[in-house]
Amino acid sequence: MTGLGLVTPAGIGLDANRDRVWSGESCATPDESLRGCPVEFSCRVPGFDADVLIGGFAARGLDRFTQLAVVAARQAVADAGLDPAHWDGPRVGVVLGNSLGGVASIEASHSALLDGGPRKVSPLLVPRYMANMVAAQVALDLGAKGPSQVTATACASGATAIGVARDLLRHDVCDVVIAGGAEAALTPLAISGLARMGALSRAGDPAGASRPFDVDRDGFVPGEGAGVLVLERPADALARGARAHAMVDGYGAATDAHHPTAPAPGGEGLEQALRAALADAGLDGAAVDHVNAHGTSTPIGDVIEGRVLRRVLGDRALVTSTKGVTGHPLAAAGAVEAAYTALAIEHGSVPPTANLTRLEPGIDLDVVHGTARPAALRVAVSTSMGFGGHNAALVLTAA
Repeated sequence: MTGLGLVTPAGIGLDANRDRVWSGESCATPDESLRGCPVEFSCRVPGFDADVLIGGFAARGLDRFTQLAVVAARQAVADAGLDPAHWDGPRVGVVLGNSLGGVASIEASHSALLDGGPRKVSPLLVPRYMANMVAAQVALDLGAKGPSQVTATACASGATAIGVARDLLRHDVCDVVIAGGAEAALTPLAISGLARMGALSRAGDPAGASRPFDVDRDGFVPGEGAGVLVLERPADALARGARAHAMVDGYGAATDAHHPTAPAPGGEGLEQALRAALADAGLDGAAVDHVNAHGTSTPIGDVIEGRVLRRVLGDRALVTSTKGVTGHPLAAAGAVEAAYTALAIEHGSVPPTANLTRLEPGIDLDVVHGTARPAALRVAVSTSMGFGGHNAALVLTAA
């Protein structure tokens, strides 16, 4: 993992993200664009100006989820010390996760259609909203001519993308893969749908609404963002003198086959994915020092995940959920949290779980809260769960 790029509610860039996430200060605020919706607050990326960061003409052809990904991908490539003008484009791949596509573009064009008829619909609508365009446009922006694809495993999409990217390297299909996830679905339609199904927090105080593993949690806070990583084979990175943030040593995935939205009550799918990732890395659960948990702040999901982590890893690992700060960036979550896991290993510090004041009874884990905790971290895990019963787990180790 030689490059990291982050565009999240915690800020734009690695430094901004590390400062905010490790402070434990929530990013949730009232959201004027959601006025009149069942939930009127969210976690948005602050100060994101696509005209400035991408360029006005280029940005106009992209939905926001793709704009976020393009900026994060540029960051990651620069952080890796790579220059797209001089790399072997056919050996560079792109694998990015997305779930809802360009829902903002769909809503805007649908309103235009109802108000003014078909001629008011933008000719750019289709290439804006198609989910595959997040990978296509990043590849176009960077001149990456190897395989490009989108993984769509709901909130596990970003983690799935990293696992697929690693396979492209393992099988010598690519020398460099740009991997991660992006989502921007803070729109009235998407948020109303999530609220109607009972997934979102209705807390009165937005800043205290995302409370992973807390006894008073009542749902997640919707967020947006993009996390992009540059992955290379260790020998290739070493040969060019690149710094590695961390190693992706294990990946596992499994499906609950239980319910369209509810996780399996026993967490069987997540446990299968986690054990597979550990086996892939050749490690035992007792070796894990740190977990960046999926931890969305839902009443059911947090308990199921907590029990799985206890069964597989024991009680030694330092656990956190960074969604207390960022909210839930949906398909971007797995990639964003993999980046945070790498930063935790690199800097020897576990960020706190924001808003956790009373741990849910029955979750027998060392959940870091209050302030960040310094620790020597050699092995860490990032877990992801998604609607449809998708589960993914990544094992990261110190470089």
